[in-house]
Amino acid sequence: MSSRFGLGNALVAVGCLCLLATVAFGAALAPAGTTGAASGSGSGGGGDVAPDDERLTLVGVQGVGSYVEGGSVRLLSGTEERWRESSADVYFDVTQLDDGSVLAGYMAGGYEDCGPYDPPCHRTGYRIIDPDPTPTVVEEWSFPVRNRVASEVHDVEPLPGGGFVVADMEHERVLIVEDGEVVWEWKASSRYEAPPDPTKTDWLHINDVDRIGDGRFLVSVRNANQLVVLQRGEGVVEVINRDHDDETDDDGLVGDPSVLYHQHNPQWLGDGAVLVADSENHRVVELHRTESGRWEPAWVLEGAGGQKFDWPRDADRLPNGNTLITDTRNGRIVEVNESGSLVWERQLDYRALPYEADRLPAGETIGGPTYGDADTAAAAGSTVPVLTPLLRLLSAAVRLPRWVSELHLLGALVSVGLVGAGLILRWRDG
Repeated sequence: MSSRFGLGNALVAVGCLCLLATVAFGAALAPAGTTGAASGSGSGGGGDVAPDDERLTLVGVQGVGSYVEGGSVRLLSGTEERWRESSADVYFDVTQLDDGSVLAGYMAGGYEDCGPYDPPCHRTGYRIIDPDPTPTVVEEWSFPVRNRVASEVHDVEPLPGGGFVVADMEHERVLIVEDGEVVWEWKASSRYEAPPDPTKTDWLHINDVDRIGDGRFLVSVRNANQLVVLQRGEGVVEVINRDHDDETDDDGLVGDPSVLYHQHNPQWLGDGAVLVADSENHRVVELHRTESGRWEPAWVLEGAGGQKFDWPRDADRLPNGNTLITDTRNGRIVEVNESGSLVWERQLDYRALPYEADRLPAGETIGGPTYGDADTAAAAGSTVPVLTPLLRLLSAAVRLPRWVSELHLLGALVSVGLVGAGLILRWRDG
């Protein structure tokens, strides 16, 4: 056996040992799956922080292990789970109604009533869940979809006096449903140039709608990186993140991705202020309208508890001045104050993909306290060039264990490099 062959064997052995050590130490030192209240306070350090067991948090979980199955609606009391309903493939936005039942956007398969599509098919819409005494679906409104990807109803909200407003990604529209019938709709094709058939492509991905006034709605047009304000009877009356600087797009139909990039679940804080989960920028931003009419970030948070956000998809400003954030790919819900300090955290079970969370009884309010330009850099932890973007890319494709960090990724890359180099030496000496 040549020395090169022996060196190859040694490199393979060292690489395997390095990988095993990376996995073993990472898993052994991983944080516990459930954490509770941390030291912290409300906006400016003076917020009213409830004891952990008085925090009721309603969570919509898109899935466990994938984006298309294992969904659930959960109620947390502090960090303990009080109940769970999991009969749908996926759940999204959740809202507690006045009678204590829960309204949730959902998608599920196995339907025979499929309209123009062959059965069995998937349907999407909303469900109402009665949690007492056992969580049970008591009402459902839905419609069939061509496929299960990027066609879901991500958001549905109750309206005063009855009825629901729905964000429909399949047909790219906002609609109002009363007594099971569509009584009004706004089609995005009235503003944006539509493909021949929106059901065959992920065109705009309209993923959120909130009532912010009488006949007035805030809508998230994800793939355009924009929020639009709709007025029933008038159409779009304001655009948040109109890209004025894009000389190739005079109509401002695609927003500046440095301001918002594939966002989710905006909250209207009041005229001139909106809080947004800026998902593909991996941050939460509060945008303010400037005197010139532009919307610019006034507060930015990129992580909490020393951990960078990974695809956050909901942020709610709470009445006590704190902010509740759904950090999707990190599988956690966090509450922070204006400086970004961690007030409370709930880590969900391994591989869970939380979509949205509401703190009860208030839920997501219309209007709320606003923040200034606070220094939040220390809350997020450090960013490692190359490794942080690579880790996020991997987490988008594969559900990694929650403890995997840039250090573990570096260890794995070194291990693979050693094994690869060893195998090449063995092959050359073959």
